[in-house]
Amino acid sequence: MESWVRFNSQSQAKERVIRAAQYACALLGHTLQKGGAMAELNRTVSQLEAHMSMTRKLLRLGNSVEALEAAKKAIHLSDGVLRLCLTISHLNRAMYFVCDNVLWAGKMGLVSKLDQHKWSQRSFRYYLFALILNLTRDVYELGLLIEHQGPYRPSKPACSPIPRTTLSSPSTQICRKLHLLMTVLYSNPPLLLDLLKNSCDIFIPLDRLGIYPTGSGFVGACGLVSSILSILTIVQPWLKVKP
Repeated sequence: MESWVRFNSQSQAKERVIRAAQYACALLGHTLQKGGAMAELNRTVSQLEAHMSMTRKLLRLGNSVEALEAAKKAIHLSDGVLRLCLTISHLNRAMYFVCDNVLWAGKMGLVSKLDQHKWSQRSFRYYLFALILNLTRDVYELGLLIEHQGPYRPSKPACSPIPRTTLSSPSTQICRKLHLLMTVLYSNPPLLLDLLKNSCDIFIPLDRLGIYPTGSGFVGACGLVSSILSILTIVQPWLKVKP
């Protein structure tokens, strides 16, 4: 199984590049439609997007095995919150890839009379739950870092000329907290990138499931940004959040 995971990881970069191109096509199609472009051009862009989606499904065959391996490793983490979030997240990713493989088989004609809408909705539900858990993990780690760094931030001098009421005002406290938040994120690029990537990705299943419709243009932009961030973590592995 380890050898399969190593082999499968080689196709991840290609899948990320094609994903970026797919969502770029979605964004381009929305822009062309708003700009009143020719119907034939819109149809060509839409077909290109569909072909890229099928190519990604082919490259994701077997990703469920990698997700299960990741879940097996996450279950041994010492931190209880991280163990719960990451294990369940990887299991949901595994189920998402299984549904994705079934959809690919249906589109290729290998499975007859497949209800593709039902399987698509099912896959996006697993995807959404995995992203919610990933964001929970990011917020949890961010909270730990803020709590760790908070006691070390410099305090005001005892004889400060600024009145005490000004120092303890709500607006001042909010500014301090925002400054601490930005400092922690700036000093932890992997966490910042993962938080941005998951925040962008979550709008995709929310739109597809009809929970929070945002339109193809916004979804395309979010997918493109998250894909670029994913490619960045592949090119620079130190930017990938751990564990």
